[in-house]
Amino acid sequence: MLGSALAVRLVADRQSLLVPRISVGASALTLVLALLLFLQQLGATSGRMLGLGLSVFTLYIDWLSTLMALLVSAVGLVVHVFSVRYMRDDPAYVRFFVLLDGIIAVTLLMVLAGDLLTLLLAWHLVGVLLYFLLNHETRRRPATRYAFWTLFTHRIGDLPLLAVVALVYHAFGTLAIPEVFAALAAAPQATTLLGLPLAGTLGLLILIAAFAKSAQFPLHTWLPYTMDGPTPVSALMHAGIVNAGGFLINRFAPVFVHTDSVLLLALAVGLISTIMGSLMMLMQSDIKKALGYSTMGQMGYMVMECGLGAFSLAIYHLIAHGVFKATLFLGSGAIIAKARKDPNIPEGEIYQFMVERKVPRPPVSWIIFAGITVTVPLLIVFGAHQLVDGGFLHRQGALILLLFGWITGAQTLFFVYKIGGERPFTLLLYVILSFAMVILTYVVVGHAFDALLYPDPDFREALYQAAAVDSGWFVLVLLLLVALIAMGWFIAFRFVAEGQPPSRRWRTLYLNLYTLMSREFYIADLYSRAGEAVLAASKRTNALLRWR
Repeated sequence: MLGSALAVRLVADRQSLLVPRISVGASALTLVLALLLFLQQLGATSGRMLGLGLSVFTLYIDWLSTLMALLVSAVGLVVHVFSVRYMRDDPAYVRFFVLLDGIIAVTLLMVLAGDLLTLLLAWHLVGVLLYFLLNHETRRRPATRYAFWTLFTHRIGDLPLLAVVALVYHAFGTLAIPEVFAALAAAPQATTLLGLPLAGTLGLLILIAAFAKSAQFPLHTWLPYTMDGPTPVSALMHAGIVNAGGFLINRFAPVFVHTDSVLLLALAVGLISTIMGSLMMLMQSDIKKALGYSTMGQMGYMVMECGLGAFSLAIYHLIAHGVFKATLFLGSGAIIAKARKDPNIPEGEIYQFMVERKVPRPPVSWIIFAGITVTVPLLIVFGAHQLVDGGFLHRQGALILLLFGWITGAQTLFFVYKIGGERPFTLLLYVILSFAMVILTYVVVGHAFDALLYPDPDFREALYQAAAVDSGWFVLVLLLLVALIAMGWFIAFRFVAEGQPPSRRWRTLYLNLYTLMSREFYIADLYSRAGEAVLAASKRTNALLRWR
């Protein structure tokens, strides 16, 4: 892809029609090579290093790197093909394709890096090239401003990874990734500066770097505000670049095996990001900004999966999210244009509920529906896990994921009850069958990813153990959560069934919450005020020191 970027720049002045052909052709060739590399690795028993005889600028070919390279090249080809017509009338057409080829090249270098220096270099360049792509419309002040936000946040993610490189080289005298893992496995109790445990320190730094790249709270504000960039860039960013955090955590999975309670930070931050992203997505009127917050929530769920020890499941989630989010972004423009031409929406039960706020009186007993809502999703999730992996009950992380699956399914059935309709049980049956298929597929494919990425069952068990907490407290908290959630659903069913309007106190609480979420929890405002304060302080300092 770097060769394609150079070729596009060289032929642009003489043969401008060759620009998209060269770029798309190189992207298609990259996809073919990535597919061949992945198929070749399927038959291998271990990863292998490729290099030029140097200790740096090497590639590490294993199951994780080839799978991620396949994803990046596939999304890159789709974005290339889409951009040919979408960007045709743009005056910076050539520059766009040069930067697009460049960012895909450095992203591939990042996922295939065999040493920490190459990984750090690619990690840094991804943020730099993304800045130029987001600031493609240089005359738009919002594009420039939020592109700088992105650049600044990504630099925050560079510093912890730079510290990882320094600590690893100081401890082991090597930067080759397989050698680092072997050395850490041989000395898991090694310490670093100030007597801190080396594995725990490295794990913490890696998580902070991943949080910045994957838009995790509180470093998330750059992601939903970067919608002034071209739509192909948004698709590539949300389908590929934000996945870098999940990849980084998985690449350093052998480090987290030797940590103690570090993954709890990933669980907490991922959970907060999931809830905040999902809530703020529902508050947006801009479809692209809503998709941005949706990505934040999905990345939070991915980080939370890593925090539970389900590393390979996070990779599956990452790939599935990348595919559908690229589709949504590339299709968002057409949907907006169609809605402007024909704003009429077919009326129906869902339309009346979502737009006109007409809630029909449920035709069946709320007790029956509540019982179905609470029990059926739990049986589906439990049965699917038991069918594929009978030992999942011994893993705390798997039980938490089961809980989230249960909540998702029950919430869907509750929505069916609120809509009502003439044939609620027919709709309920369709929803239950769809949910069962989704959960079964999710569990089966997740288990297959387990066997592909981490074939050693002892290593997979060690990851789950690294994410575990005291069993007594875990069981107590889990049972308390289940009881509170079930009680909340029963109360919600009763209110919907009786059709009672909320009291004044509840309306006040609702309006306050609505205001808080509509202002996005005031986090962006806080950062803006902090930036203004820093600029004001710098001006006063300049005046005091008489700098000009």
